[in-house]
Amino acid sequence: MGKISRREPSPLERLGWKPFFSQQTDVDAAADAPPVRVVEVHRTGLHVLGEKLDAFIPPGPNATVGDWLLYDPQKPSNSKVLERRSVFERRAPGSDRKRQLIAANVDTVFIVSSCNKDFNIARLERYVALAFEAEVTPVILLTKADLCDDPESYAKAASVISNRVLVEVLDALSDEPIAKLAPWCKPGQTIAFLGSSGVGKSTLVNALFRDGVADTAAIREDDSKGRHTTTRRQLHFTADGCAVLDTPGMRELQLTDVEARIADVFADIVALADQCRFSDCGHDSEPDCAIQGALARGEIDPNRLARWRKLAAEERFNSSTLAERKAAEKSLQKMINAVQQKNRK
Repeated sequence: MGKISRREPSPLERLGWKPFFSQQTDVDAAADAPPVRVVEVHRTGLHVLGEKLDAFIPPGPNATVGDWLLYDPQKPSNSKVLERRSVFERRAPGSDRKRQLIAANVDTVFIVSSCNKDFNIARLERYVALAFEAEVTPVILLTKADLCDDPESYAKAASVISNRVLVEVLDALSDEPIAKLAPWCKPGQTIAFLGSSGVGKSTLVNALFRDGVADTAAIREDDSKGRHTTTRRQLHFTADGCAVLDTPGMRELQLTDVEARIADVFADIVALADQCRFSDCGHDSEPDCAIQGALARGEIDPNRLARWRKLAAEERFNSSTLAERKAAEKSLQKMINAVQQKNRK
């Protein structure tokens, strides 16, 4: 029996082009508006690649790295952004509460943490909720295992986050990344690395390419903190057509409009909340509170419960309107004034 020959992917397919995007295009108009993918985001514009095009688009399209555009050669800033299969967003750092696009059209996100002082379960839960909201498959990668006496303890802690998330422990400087990440790094797939600075994201990117495509730097010994080695979001492409996204470390990750995804991450606690006697139970001192009952019996981790409360409160604040926040602040101030007046009597 002869070997089954596999069709070589087209140049666009190597960039991640899929039927989902081709269904949004007009074949007859393709020559006038060819599809291109955003591979780099700069302050001054977007670097895009296409089948026969390598160009720089000035500011105009509301696009992020990984987006597909229909390129307008006459006025590039008018290029149309195609509907996304997935998109990562966050509440931008600062007080203006604007949303910030992180990446689009990602298939798998590797959430990277290291087996040292950087390991933070609350931060990992935030990233997992973010991935669930973006409808991207999350995989937790724990790096620097070679520098840790008990890496399995970190893996055990991370595996409690969600039974829908795989956890892999590896040495980023060895041959392990190529073998362990192979199931997700296939031709036509787009993968991303998210995590704090210095956890080994760029080292993992380099491991997949077997050479240096991303800068790396050592961590500080005193606090295990990393230095920023990636300064912009950028797509790299392996020889067999896997798109690899490297991103700068994020000092601040504020979630927005991810209430359902937080519920997915804390499904065990949410299930208990549904068993409470009152639908508006505050899970504090109310009678017949299922969560307080489970807590008293030692069935749930009080630290995990505290993290759920914190994320849920943050989500409510970030998703509320300005009018709702002002009304809440006004109500709180009235209550404070009433208490102060009572104390004066």
